[in-house]
Amino acid sequence: MIEQHSIDYIPHAERHGKVWHQGPFWFTGNFVVVTMVTGFVGPAMGLSVWFSVLAVVLGACFGTFFMAFHANQGPRMGLPQMIQSRAQFGSRGAIVPFAATVFVYVGFIVFDTILATQGINVFPEAKAFWYPLLIIVSIVIAVVGHDLLHFIQRWLTYALVVVFAIVTIVAIVHFSTAPVAQGAAVATAGWSLVAFLVQFSLAAGYNISYAVYVSDYTRYLPANASAPKLITSVYIGAAFSAVWLMSLGALLASYIPDADPINSLRSVGDIFFPGFGTIAVIVAVLALVSIMGVNAYGAMLTGSTAVDAFRKVRPTVRLRVIGLIVVGLVALIVALLIPDNYLNSFNSFVLLMLYFLVPWTAVNLVDFYFVRHGKYAIAEILKPGGYYGHWAWRGVVAYSVGFLVMIPFFSLSFFVGPMAQLLGGADFSFAIGLVVSGGLYLLFSRSMDAKAEAAARAASNLELEGTEAELQ
Repeated sequence: MIEQHSIDYIPHAERHGKVWHQGPFWFTGNFVVVTMVTGFVGPAMGLSVWFSVLAVVLGACFGTFFMAFHANQGPRMGLPQMIQSRAQFGSRGAIVPFAATVFVYVGFIVFDTILATQGINVFPEAKAFWYPLLIIVSIVIAVVGHDLLHFIQRWLTYALVVVFAIVTIVAIVHFSTAPVAQGAAVATAGWSLVAFLVQFSLAAGYNISYAVYVSDYTRYLPANASAPKLITSVYIGAAFSAVWLMSLGALLASYIPDADPINSLRSVGDIFFPGFGTIAVIVAVLALVSIMGVNAYGAMLTGSTAVDAFRKVRPTVRLRVIGLIVVGLVALIVALLIPDNYLNSFNSFVLLMLYFLVPWTAVNLVDFYFVRHGKYAIAEILKPGGYYGHWAWRGVVAYSVGFLVMIPFFSLSFFVGPMAQLLGGADFSFAIGLVVSGGLYLLFSRSMDAKAEAAARAASNLELEGTEAELQ
């Protein structure tokens, strides 16, 4: 029952699963209370509920576009998501995006743990008990691995849809007819370009952050899985859940003064009937624990890949367990140290994810779709000193320049770049990073030796599958 693979290649004979399973997997993966918190930001900055919803829809749909196209890499390459970056950056050159990715994983585990604990227990002093327990449960799920994560995510979808459909309908009906509460954001909300762009960027960055996960959960699919169906399934699942839950968050934050995600969910649920709010919170906590397992699993894969660049490791079950224990301990320490007022920390965290991951996703997708057209020497990627080398200057330079030109456009609670100041605090950095990093990498790639790589691919296919033929 325990998954045997780690950062290694999944042979064609071991591929399994159905493309449509990706839809519910990413729906549930994104349908967590942390996602709802992202929708709080627009109203908190004075944006009306409908403008907040519009920013959420545009941002989430934009960010999911990049995430969904990464899904197609899994079955074509049979590798976890981040180890694929070695083809663009080299095994050691990829350390910067690897570090950013582990930061994303651990950060999400921390915020998920805090919210899940709030949902389970009303006594803050008990976090020293609940934090370790929740993290241990998520680690156990991740140890069993890929198939259990898919199973849990798929079946949780049904419960989440039913429960949150009721909560959403109740919230819309109640807030459209009840008097506006004193201190509610909706009383003074209106239009703000800065708030709109911040909400857009947070929604986009939140879903772009899932780009570092995607192939981890598509790599077991058959190599000839339909690309359009796979991309569509992932897109619909991730975009729909983000738009739904972020919009619900915007609604709650607009009408409930000083909205807290868990208490707001509980109070709206109890309007349906007393106790239903508790049911809604319990279902939400289950989803949080499940996605904590997904995050821990991804952090383990990325961390193992980073270590492998400097010291070759064997992709065994033992390695996975050790890696997961380390991830759990780091997340626990951070969760215990983070301030109770975590909303500002969360907003900065999401924006930092956007800054570090946008240049990476641009380089990675341009390489896969426009440069190498999905054809790689997989066995060489798995060798730290193989064909793709320790340092690949094209990816490193394109990423670095793209990140540097984004800095003047940064807009954070602790730093606002000069260009962002001129724009009143609006943040356009993601657009700059995408264009510059992707464009530079495409330009640099014109000098690649296609014939040499073709020979390396043939040798790789023979080594991995016993044939030089490439699966089209």
